Amino acid sequence: MSQEAGHGHYYVPAPSTWPMVGAIALFFMGFGAAFSVNRLPLGYGLLAIGFAILVYMLFGWFGAVARESESGKFSAQVDKSFRWGMSWFIFSEVMFFAAFFGALYYMRVHTVPELADLEHKILWPDFTGGWPTAGPWITEKFMPMGPWGLPAINTLILLTSGVTVTWAHWALKLNKRGQLKLGLFLTFFLGFLFVGLQAYEYGHAYSDLNLKMTTGAYGATFYMLTGFHGFHVTLGSIMLFVIWCRVMAGHFTPENHFGFEGVAWYWHFVDVVWLGLFIFVYWLI
Repeated sequence: MSQEAGHGHYYVPAPSTWPMVGAIALFFMGFGAAFSVNRLPLGYGLLAIGFAILVYMLFGWFGAVARESESGKFSAQVDKSFRWGMSWFIFSEVMFFAAFFGALYYMRVHTVPELADLEHKILWPDFTGGWPTAGPWITEKFMPMGPWGLPAINTLILLTSGVTVTWAHWALKLNKRGQLKLGLFLTFFLGFLFVGLQAYEYGHAYSDLNLKMTTGAYGATFYMLTGFHGFHVTLGSIMLFVIWCRVMAGHFTPENHFGFEGVAWYWHFVDVVWLGLFIFVYWLI
């Protein structure tokens, strides 16, 4: 935040071509996805082109915003708008996961017991309604994923990463650049380690537990919740890596570092969601 900019000046950037570049990327990705699901070879090429353009846009657009920030163009009002924007974005993510937690709750507490009621015994006489279950119409055997082992290790990893990112934040406030770099490095390293262990866990679930996306009620909710969370951890780890690269380039000061703070907020949100997942998906099975 520029002290010269003051509280009365709100920086408005010049017209940018980056939104158009992003629209072109989505155009290629949309047609690529449509062709790919219909098994047309052209679709994979279009998808690759779309992703390449999207990556180019992300580097260019984010780089332009970083240069604007480092040149002191953002005032206190701009900083405040960034904070409100990030707060509402995280709130939307909270609601996103709340919908899936709500679906899990409704399925376990209402839907599955109702399907085991006497009025349904004619259709599924052997269905008892216990959890975890694939539902009355899927008879294939499977084993649920327990809380200990990899899930517990991943919980420790994410909680540790929350400590390291907080350590890095305090180091930035105290202008201790060495601790800042180390704390950020440890955080995104732990994030990528979490994703790698989750991929290994999925392989174990498929091959050893016969737990798949097609395993009815339990399989669908398990992979939907843990998979979306893993996607968020991946994005958060990439964001932390980008912030670390900016720190290595000398960006951020104790007074001006919302780019760091916004990513730290997001990472703490990811930590909290995982605690909910560990309790309601893994532990209370």
